[in-house]
Amino acid sequence: MESFIREVLLKLESKGQNLSQLVFILPSKRAGSYLLKELASLSTKNIFAPTIYSIEEFTEHISGLQPIDNTVSLFEFYDVYKNHTPKDELEDFETFIAWAQSLIHDFNEIDRYLIDYKPFFDYLSGIQDINHWYLQDEKTELIKKYLSFWKRLPLYYQKLSEKLIAKEQGYQGLIYRKAASNIIDFSSLVTEKHIFIGFNALNAAEQKIIQYLLEKEKAEVFWDIDETFYNHKNHAASLFLKQYFQEWPFYQKNPFTDFGKNYQDDKKIEVIGIPKNIGQAKYLGEIITGMDKRELENTAIVFGQEDLLLPVLNSLPEEVGELNITMGFPIKNAPISSFFEYLFKIHISNSPNYYYKDVVSIINHPALASELGPEAKSLVKRIHTDNVVYLTPSEIINSFSGDSLELIKACFSEKKDSVVKFSEDLHIIIQYLKDKLKIAEDKLGLEFLYHFHVLFNKLDNLNSEYPYIKTIKSFHGFYKELVGSETLDFQGKPFQGLQLMGMLESRVLDFETVIITSLNEGVLPAGKSDNSFIPYDLKQEYKLPTYREKDAVYTYHFYRILQRAKKVYLLYNTEADGLNSGEKSRFITQLEIDGRKNHTISYSLISPKVPSFKKELRKVEKTPEMMRQIASLATSGFSPSALTTYMRNPLDFYQQYVLGVRDQDEVEETVAFNTLGTVVHNALENLYKPLEGELISEELIKKFKQQANKQIEQEFARTYSKIPLDKGKNLLIFEVAKRYLRNFLNFELDRLKKGEEIQIVQIEKDLKVPLEIESLPFSVYLRGKVDRFEKKDGIPQIIDYKTGKVEASNLYVSDWAEITKDYDKFAKSFQVLTYASLIAQEKDLTFPAVAGIISFKNLKSGFLKFQLKEKGSKKGDAMITETTLERFRSELKKLIMEICDPEVPFIEKEIKKNYGGF
Repeated sequence: MESFIREVLLKLESKGQNLSQLVFILPSKRAGSYLLKELASLSTKNIFAPTIYSIEEFTEHISGLQPIDNTVSLFEFYDVYKNHTPKDELEDFETFIAWAQSLIHDFNEIDRYLIDYKPFFDYLSGIQDINHWYLQDEKTELIKKYLSFWKRLPLYYQKLSEKLIAKEQGYQGLIYRKAASNIIDFSSLVTEKHIFIGFNALNAAEQKIIQYLLEKEKAEVFWDIDETFYNHKNHAASLFLKQYFQEWPFYQKNPFTDFGKNYQDDKKIEVIGIPKNIGQAKYLGEIITGMDKRELENTAIVFGQEDLLLPVLNSLPEEVGELNITMGFPIKNAPISSFFEYLFKIHISNSPNYYYKDVVSIINHPALASELGPEAKSLVKRIHTDNVVYLTPSEIINSFSGDSLELIKACFSEKKDSVVKFSEDLHIIIQYLKDKLKIAEDKLGLEFLYHFHVLFNKLDNLNSEYPYIKTIKSFHGFYKELVGSETLDFQGKPFQGLQLMGMLESRVLDFETVIITSLNEGVLPAGKSDNSFIPYDLKQEYKLPTYREKDAVYTYHFYRILQRAKKVYLLYNTEADGLNSGEKSRFITQLEIDGRKNHTISYSLISPKVPSFKKELRKVEKTPEMMRQIASLATSGFSPSALTTYMRNPLDFYQQYVLGVRDQDEVEETVAFNTLGTVVHNALENLYKPLEGELISEELIKKFKQQANKQIEQEFARTYSKIPLDKGKNLLIFEVAKRYLRNFLNFELDRLKKGEEIQIVQIEKDLKVPLEIESLPFSVYLRGKVDRFEKKDGIPQIIDYKTGKVEASNLYVSDWAEITKDYDKFAKSFQVLTYASLIAQEKDLTFPAVAGIISFKNLKSGFLKFQLKEKGSKKGDAMITETTLERFRSELKKLIMEICDPEVPFIEKEIKKNYGGF
């Protein structure tokens, strides 16, 4: 394969040109490096290297202006804006940058296309006026200011251009405009011939420069276009070149005929659909596997999405010894980047205190975790155990000591929204991290940190020269602007090994094997994405590029890199579960239609090999150590919750009660349902506990109703004291708790009005009673806390409160053998009968008795009683007798004997659904 650059050099040599005395202009610096490589391979003797420019460098050379980045442009623009805007219409810097970036982009386009700005902005202002036309004679003050802003745009543009040119600086468009205006003087001074290679979509300034040099016979242009595309009636790849050949005076006199014919050569093209971007990266590694050194050096991986770089690097096979990566690694993807984002986040917040998740994110970040060690763990533990949602700066700082104290002070200083103080703290942190990384000899980490150090210095310098950044929020905005464009450049040998690049880096370069990723609509081509104040119709009128022209640019690059390739792999994402995914690119569809005659095109869908795993329920055999723990548990007492946990899933019982593994304490930002239940239970205990042994009356309940809200407030303060309850979800839950208590007291009042005689026997008492199981070599006890034991008209009633919803159907038992087997059906019945057993043994319960649940979410159903419902019977018996409890205890003992049997392992149950109740 002969590359296009080599073809050009051979043509120039054949004309007798002295290559050393030529000036070469190419689309990119990388293309210039390849030109030198090809020149070296062609030369049989030592020669001087010619002058080589990228097109940006060439325009800077002609214009005499130094380029400035987008950030500096914004500061300079704000200077102009402040000086030429009435004070009553002036916006602050933060508001300004929200729209100024789009406007600078538009200024850039106007300059690149050499548009006369005055009539253009008058046209734009007129459009805005029409857009805000309405029936009233007088415009509102807001509309007047809005329209006056549009009328001032020509002034802003003019003053910004003058200011930058006076400093011999310019954004890209201004440099192009200045170069175009200087081309006559430049051409009169130069004698060398300028060779333009591999261009396609030229802006008006570039066209003017090249055309003038062509007419003065001081330039020669080599276009890389295949006749297949040029002869095609509507092929987007030839859109721009057709226009130049038809409209440029030079080509009207000298028709272009030097078309390539490489695309017609037979190519092996594989179109491969792969789910997910990571799937593309993995499969790409398979394509590369087995290639020899020569093949690798003639292979290019072209990324449709540059985010695929890291996954691809991690997926390449070991035999790929050398790589050349043209794009830099974005430092925003560096591990340390997230640390600085957390710092900005906590200082941008309006709250004077720090949100616990942000604090934990910083002190547990890998950049600090190893240094802060036990003190950080201690603070995190305290946050969880004390349910601390917001921490004061002093609370955090006082949790640390020694060498890390200065670092913590810099991270969590008092919030003053001072940009200068925040910047000073950042430099303290960077110095600390630098010393730590030096000790660890982490060279890559130091390299990343150095880039952030340079970035923050740049921000400091900009803010000292243009003191407009008044808040940390705007400081963060510029930080994001800079960090998004900063890259860590890879070092390597540019012409050895596998080549990895973005689509624009592939300009003018040729490879035998080409692999292009992410060929999906919305990625390649990008589609409609236009950050501009200029309407589409106005762009068309002034021949500014729209999304259509941008799509044509990528169409050209796509087909151009295929022209000389022999093997092509086109990868696209088949998944439709996200933006810009699922639909393959129109480039593939067009290739399928146009390329069938000349090329061998194959199609395949790749899916990852997912091994089938048969889920086996886990089983844990009991060991002597486990049996000792179970015996200890039996002696301390089995609670209803422990036994129902075993019923639900024996493996959960093993983990929680035998191993002692419980869920980690989490900070409760919103009041949880178990906390709500605790609050209501405790409030009821406070009200009813003093009444043990007494009859309750209507007057007493009315008095309780007056105290109800205060009781709820006190319990929330005691149980959940760290978060205000006056807003958001917590306020709603707070009001729910009040309503639960009021509704319950109304329920009590209704009972009394119906003539029920209610005597409180016992409230919230911890009970522990022995359970005789002769076959076990150790004592067994039952324990539990019965919410309420009362007598209604002389009949004992055991009541369990539930803040969750319980239905009457949850308390039926028809088959005693099932009561310990099916958690979903019988857990509530099991609990109330356990409480009845505790009361019966501890209080010498008189029979018959009643046991059941009062559900605060189903209070309209009243007291839900346990009922024994014989098979075939429609009605259940709510009265508990000694026989009832004996039958229950028999099943209870069987359950406990199973738990305590060393031969019965803990076998996981397949969970079918979530469980309710509290």
